[in-house]
Amino acid sequence: LRLVERSLLEADVSYSVVKEFMGHVSEKALGEKVLLALDPSQQVVGIVHDELINLLGPVDPSLHLRTETTVIMLCGLQGSGKTTTCAKLGVFLKSKGRRPLLVAGDMQRPAAVQQLKVLGKQNGIEVYAEDKGHTPQICKRGVAHARKENFDVVILDTAGRLHIDHAMMAEVREIAERIEPDMILLVCNAQTGQDAV
Repeated sequence: LRLVERSLLEADVSYSVVKEFMGHVSEKALGEKVLLALDPSQQVVGIVHDELINLLGPVDPSLHLRTETTVIMLCGLQGSGKTTTCAKLGVFLKSKGRRPLLVAGDMQRPAAVQQLKVLGKQNGIEVYAEDKGHTPQICKRGVAHARKENFDVVILDTAGRLHIDHAMMAEVREIAERIEPDMILLVCNAQTGQDAV
């Protein structure tokens, strides 16, 4: 149990979450009878697994798409995989009979727009992109283009940002206020830790 606790703390899981989680695991582990077929460490691993599932779920994985144009905005830290996720989500929706439009709204990272164009071309998904401009306006024009051209899902790829970067946080707020997306998805790397909060 100490090894599990140390692993969670080293993975930057919040101290209070680790303490509460380990309390649940300890309570269950001490209260269970050891099955003869398993050694005690295997049984503890099973309890840790079950408690992780309880902590992280249940989750509704569906997207709840509307009949008219649904707007999905992706946001997250730099390097968390937003642009790639944007394309993967587009491929998934296309396979379900939807007509997605990817909007290149990451004007911060060099070649981000080009990356999305390449991914869109590889997967047969149209990309709305502008070479320069203010991201909230680009996103707004992208959504207008989608509605005009009868795309039923718009996926906005935004720049990565840290919560301490006030200008970038203001920008993502402005995008959300101007566009009023139906969904905002936070794209996280499994190693993000407490920055995800």
